[in-house]
Amino acid sequence: MTRGLRLIRDGVIAFALLALLALIAAKLNDAARIERAGAFHAADGDSLTLGDERLRLEGIDAPELRQSCERAGKAWACGRAAREALQGMVLASGTLCQGSRRDRYDRLLVVCRSGTSGDINAAMVRLGMAISYGGYGKEEAEARAAKAGLWAGAFERPRDVRDHARHKSGFDDALRFIRQIAGWE
Repeated sequence: MTRGLRLIRDGVIAFALLALLALIAAKLNDAARIERAGAFHAADGDSLTLGDERLRLEGIDAPELRQSCERAGKAWACGRAAREALQGMVLASGTLCQGSRRDRYDRLLVVCRSGTSGDINAAMVRLGMAISYGGYGKEEAEARAAKAGLWAGAFERPRDVRDHARHKSGFDDALRFIRQIAGWE
């Protein structure tokens, strides 16, 4: 076999291998879409339950259930308000949630739609009951401009609230351990 034919053969084999790898990657990326419909219950402003299954609204982050915010110089239970807003939206008949990935807590990441309010994830951000967490920047800008929900006052971002709670609980556990060793408890 001449050098030119070997070069052509090697090029065809390399191309075939690259095409095979591309097909395998496309198949791995083609995760099955999971649909859920039924009587959803809002666990908080960005999480739902349906029976035993937990779902997380993708692309948004709502205040923690026990989180308080400030509006007109007064505290208001923004976490509870966000849950109530989400519950009101999923009560509509025909609510359908779709997703294909799970988060680290094994919750199905979903985008929910209803016949009355369309994209529920976007509606939560537009109402100011959640902030954008990757996909709803336009809706967040609208809420900010309208001073809707959270944007009507001062609030701590939900992620920061969770981080503070995690750090505080770790520090408290360490102090408790030291007190036990020292015999102070």
